[in-house]
Amino acid sequence: MEEKIRETAILVGLAAEVMDASDKSTDESMDELEALLSTAGGASRGRILQNKKAPDPRTFIGEGKVQELKELIEAEECDLAVFDNELSPSQTRALEDDLGVHVIDRAQLILDIFAQRARTREGRLQVELAQYKYMLPRLTGMWTHLVRQTASGGSSPIGTRGPGETQLETDRRHIRRKIQKLEDELGEVRKNRDTQRRKREKNGVPVVALVGYTNAGKSTLLNLMTNSDIPANDRLFDTLDTTTRRLQLAPGQEVLLSDTVGFIRKLPHHLIEAFKATLEELKYADLLLHVIDVSNPEYELQAEVVRRLIDELGASGTPVIDVYNKADLCPVPSMIPRGDMTLAISAKTGEGTGKLTEKIAEILGQGRKRLTLSIPYSDAGLVELLHREAEILSLDYREGCIVAEVIIKPELWGRVRDYADIIE
Repeated sequence: MEEKIRETAILVGLAAEVMDASDKSTDESMDELEALLSTAGGASRGRILQNKKAPDPRTFIGEGKVQELKELIEAEECDLAVFDNELSPSQTRALEDDLGVHVIDRAQLILDIFAQRARTREGRLQVELAQYKYMLPRLTGMWTHLVRQTASGGSSPIGTRGPGETQLETDRRHIRRKIQKLEDELGEVRKNRDTQRRKREKNGVPVVALVGYTNAGKSTLLNLMTNSDIPANDRLFDTLDTTTRRLQLAPGQEVLLSDTVGFIRKLPHHLIEAFKATLEELKYADLLLHVIDVSNPEYELQAEVVRRLIDELGASGTPVIDVYNKADLCPVPSMIPRGDMTLAISAKTGEGTGKLTEKIAEILGQGRKRLTLSIPYSDAGLVELLHREAEILSLDYREGCIVAEVIIKPELWGRVRDYADIIE
């Protein structure tokens, strides 16, 4: 079977002196951009990395580099230019005019990947919302054909003044209405999540959320710990839709282990906003497992990107275990950080995952007591309290009393201590 012809591109990055370090393009961020392009179904035919004092207001990289880029695109017969940095709408239009090919930036490329990968209704809603928010300020570019023939005075050609402006405003209103509708639908999703969360809290089932840079190995770890078979491939953004599985830590101690979308540097702001309905689960988790690919030379930078996004999502108060994954591939194992809330593992070989399970059980079990309670029928109202605020393992209605095996939080001890038979 003949392989499908893929779109080809030249990759372009800028490292300007005035930029924040996190916004500058580097060889590593360009490698990541190439991987993103491959994930989207494209292929790189070359790259240009420009150093300047400041971005060029019109073309971002400057006229000389644009000419060099144009020649490279023509020589390689490429379909598009992909920029590692975010471009303004006017810069995108100017570059397309000069280069004669489609121009996209990293944000647009990531949105395209998310659009391909979203499987659930919620995932699709979130991606669509992000795309519309990205598109809104760029709409004017669709109507530049109305003013390309303008005279030096800058007025539009006769016969195009009114309708073009009217159509542009109509399109803007249409997109704003779509954005409002999508936000309303995602609001409903959020309400459903709140209901599910309250049910979990009532049943006393803790939630452990996996977070990390894209391709750090979160899905592989989830599969290993829960004996699941969720697709886990070596590619960026393989998981978009949240997956949750039950994990048995010990007899009577069960948690929900939840996989989340991977983070990446320069993640489009609209995408973070759109996925907040999903990502806000991190804020309500009892514990975060921050999975870090320690075999990646830039693992410290990647970990910092994730920590900043955890803070932005309001989950900085949640306990975090730093899980240094792919330890079997780390060139210098002695350099892997170790500590009370830090573990080195390999989700592929299983190395260290037993200790990780023990650590999760230890943290979530702190202060919790497992008890057998003998409750006289005259105090049967206590059972209702246990249903609300404890984890009931078994209930046995015997002659004279109700025997309940439960796991309680420290704050309940004073209410039940008089009924306790066995303390573990």
